Amino acid sequence: MNILLIIGGLIFLIIGGNWLLKSAVALSLKLSIPKIVIGMTVVSFATSAPELIVSLNAALNGSPDLALGNVIGSNIANLGLVLGITLLFGEIKVQKSFYNTNWPFMIMASLLLYLFLGFDNIIVRYEGIILFTLLILFLFYLLRFEKSNEIEELTDEKDSLPVFKIVLFLIIGGFSLWVGSELLVFGATSLAQEFGVSERVIAVTIVSFGTSIPELATSIIAALNKEKAISLGNLLGSNIFNILAVLGITSIITPVELFDQGLLTNDIFWMLGISFLLLPLVMLSKRNQLSRRDGVILLIIYCAFIYTAI
Repeated sequence: MNILLIIGGLIFLIIGGNWLLKSAVALSLKLSIPKIVIGMTVVSFATSAPELIVSLNAALNGSPDLALGNVIGSNIANLGLVLGITLLFGEIKVQKSFYNTNWPFMIMASLLLYLFLGFDNIIVRYEGIILFTLLILFLFYLLRFEKSNEIEELTDEKDSLPVFKIVLFLIIGGFSLWVGSELLVFGATSLAQEFGVSERVIAVTIVSFGTSIPELATSIIAALNKEKAISLGNLLGSNIFNILAVLGITSIITPVELFDQGLLTNDIFWMLGISFLLLPLVMLSKRNQLSRRDGVILLIIYCAFIYTAI
């Protein structure tokens, strides 16, 4: 039964990723805004919905380590596993907004999470309000300033859709991603628990992998359709959403306390490390882009993280 749940979850995630991408591309055409902005808002929010639901349920049910581990593990998986695999499909050109907006904001959110947890091992309501407020400011900046910058070459008119289809695809895509993630996480977690694995290990490996499947499906589909701006923007935006929205909203509703110190002494440093690594990988590139070699490096780092986590 658990195997069937995992397979069914993967099917829902792939279908949902495809519908979500169609709506994102059509929306960027309709509004004439940079696709990377769409990737970091609409797509990132929808693909971060599984993390939000899983983390909120875990915190409310007395499993805060699962909530924290899910976010930290998902952020590592997004950059190490998802971006690594996406790069194997081809190079990704890095936008200027990576330097002046997306990467710095992701680093700031990551450091803020470490600061809040390192201070007293808990994220309380006012800290959650700070996180969520920063998300609102970030979205306002994107929509106010990025809209007029880096207007990319848009796809053909055949990718344009009526408004009702854009909304329909967005809803169906987001719902399919949520259902798929729920099925996959439930099935994978049930299998892991049979082996007596700790809550933290389950969270940073299986659960985070499961909730990162939407990002993987969406990014691979984006890469195959030559929509690289969306795939990179989606991953950076998803990491920002995971911290500011998922943990922000969760801690506003109920405090999120850390019990397993491995999250603070090991896992969060892997998250910070792989986040910082993106900058030198881009800057060392002669053509201002991430290559297949970078993808291999990221995948090796992710495998090393899984080894230390287990």
